[in-house]
Amino acid sequence: MEIREALQFNLEELGRWTPGRAMSVGKEAITAYARATDETAPLALDGRVATPVFAIVPVWTTLQEAARSVAPEEARPYVVHGDQDILISAPIQAGMTLRSRAAPVGVHVKESGTTVVLKTETRDGDDRLLNEQYVTEFYRGVSGGTGGGEQAPDHRTPQELADAEPVSELTYPVAQNQTQRYAEASGDHNAFHLDDQAARAAGLPGIIVHGLCLMAFAGRAVLASQDIDDPAAVRRLAVRFSRPMTPGGALTTRIYRPKQDAGAVVFDAVDDAGTVVLKDGLAELGETRSPR
Repeated sequence: MEIREALQFNLEELGRWTPGRAMSVGKEAITAYARATDETAPLALDGRVATPVFAIVPVWTTLQEAARSVAPEEARPYVVHGDQDILISAPIQAGMTLRSRAAPVGVHVKESGTTVVLKTETRDGDDRLLNEQYVTEFYRGVSGGTGGGEQAPDHRTPQELADAEPVSELTYPVAQNQTQRYAEASGDHNAFHLDDQAARAAGLPGIIVHGLCLMAFAGRAVLASQDIDDPAAVRRLAVRFSRPMTPGGALTTRIYRPKQDAGAVVFDAVDDAGTVVLKDGLAELGETRSPR
C-alpha cells in the first residue's frame, strides 16, 4: 500500500463543534427510511418512531463538515467507514424538531493509515439529548505526523465469545436496488453505492451496499431474535464494517449473548459466501418506550 506521509491532519480542530443544524422530522421521512431498509416494525413503517440507524439522517451534513475540518481534502479519496456506534437516550419520533452538531474528537496515526474519530449529538426542541454517535473513519495509506484526542468507545466482541456458536441466525435478502432506495432515504449518494464504474475504478467488486444499511438490517435481526417489535428498545447499536458487500445476495446476522450482561446482544453478519461484513456488533436493549 502506498503511504502518503505528506498529508497532515489539523489537530487544532479536535473538540470544535460545528454549528448546529435544525431538521423537522415528519412521518414521511421515518417511513421512507424504514422501507429503504426493509423494516418490519409497524411503529417505524407507520412513521411514528424511527429505527436506531435513522439517527444518521439528521447528522449527515454536519458530520461531513466535521470530517473536512480535520482531514486534508487530498486524503478524502482514501477514506472508508470503519466503525459506527449509536448511543440512544431517547427515540426520534415524528413531529420532533432536531438540532444536531458534530466534532472531530480524535486522530490516531498507524502504519497502514490514520483513523479519525468523529462525535455527533442530536437534541430535540427542548434541548433533551436524544442520541450521541461515534463515527470512525479510516484513511488508507495516509500515515505520518502526530495524532491526539479521544478513542471511540470500545465494543469489541468479548474474547470468550470469539469461537462460540451463535444462539440464533437470521437471514434477510439484500435487493438489487437496495442502494438506490437507501440513498434516497438517507441522503448518502456516494458513487460507490450507485455507480458501478466508479466503484470498480476504486478497486471494489462493483456497487457496494451502504454499511449503515447493513447495520440497519442487523439491528432488525437483533430485535427479531429477542421477539421485540419496538425499535425504541435499542439503547446502543455498534458495529465495525469489515468487508464490502454487493447487492443482490443475502445478509445473515449471527446472534450471541454475553453471560455477564443480560441486556446486551453480541452479533456479527456474513454475506452469501460466509465472509464477515459486520464484526464486533453490540446491541444494548431495554424496555420498550414508544407510545402505542
